[in-house]
Amino acid sequence: MRLFRSLSLLTTLVTALVAPTAFADDLYQVEMILVRQNAVPAIVSRAAPEDWAAGAQHLNPDSLRTPSLNSEVEKLKASADYTVLLHKAWQQTLGESANKIAVSDGKEQYGQFPIEGTLDLKLGRFTDVDADFWVNQFDANGMVTASERLKQESHTKNGQLNFLDNGHLGLLIKITSMTAPAPRPAPEEIPD
Repeated sequence: MRLFRSLSLLTTLVTALVAPTAFADDLYQVEMILVRQNAVPAIVSRAAPEDWAAGAQHLNPDSLRTPSLNSEVEKLKASADYTVLLHKAWQQTLGESANKIAVSDGKEQYGQFPIEGTLDLKLGRFTDVDADFWVNQFDANGMVTASERLKQESHTKNGQLNFLDNGHLGLLIKITSMTAPAPRPAPEEIPD
């Protein structure tokens, strides 16, 4: 009997150590910078669809935050190699279920914006990012005539600036936990 109790305890312990960790919904700051890489020829695709935000929650103005990557934006603007198209930061909850957010910028014309797209974020060991953005050109009547598209998926490391390269368009993204403690700096000297 004692053996069975010990085995069941050992099995429970091993299962707890081997099982994947569950991630609860937690508050994160998401900051993104959409850039055009000027050295790469633009690929003009079909016009952005009218339902570009289908299934996504629109970014709540109350969740917007002051961006922290301003020095990186200044470096990009100082270079002739890049054009900064969009720079936004906001807070949102992330968890194991995908969370799709619609992000836009510029004057709305018939439900579309000069820059529009979605970020689908799912928290795990890394954060799964599915970015789908359109940079639109409008005619005199306010109709989209041409678009450039960034469609990229990535597994990003939280707390670090990540670059999603899509040829002529690129996305810098940083996802930072608002509740996890900041990482401790590495010691200058390693003790013996």
